Amino acid sequence: VQVEESGGGLVQAGGSLRLSCVVSGNTFRTTSIAWYRQVPGKEREWVAAIGWDGSIIHYADSVKGRFTISKDDAKNTAFLQMNSLKPEDTAIYYCSRTPYWGQGTQVTVSS
Repeated sequence: VQVEESGGGLVQAGGSLRLSCVVSGNTFRTTSIAWYRQVPGKEREWVAAIGWDGSIIHYADSVKGRFTISKDDAKNTAFLQMNSLKPEDTAIYYCSRTPYWGQGTQVTVSS
């Protein structure tokens, strides 16, 4: 199984980004997906998770109301829509399909 994130970049505070996570293999539709983020020197922080059928979704308090997690089983892809971005959202964002991880995508929010 391979996990690959994309969609990171540099954005001004208040802006939006949409991260994508492509997961190889044929079990995506029965798999839950989670997003994490990490700032160098700090522990990796859980951001959001979605159950295998999309019926169960959870967010960290720090992103609730601003971020939306979703998955498209036909494309083997999960998404993290990030709105109203803040400088404190700056981090490397990782997608996880237990026990696999992607390489991460950098999100930088300027003030």
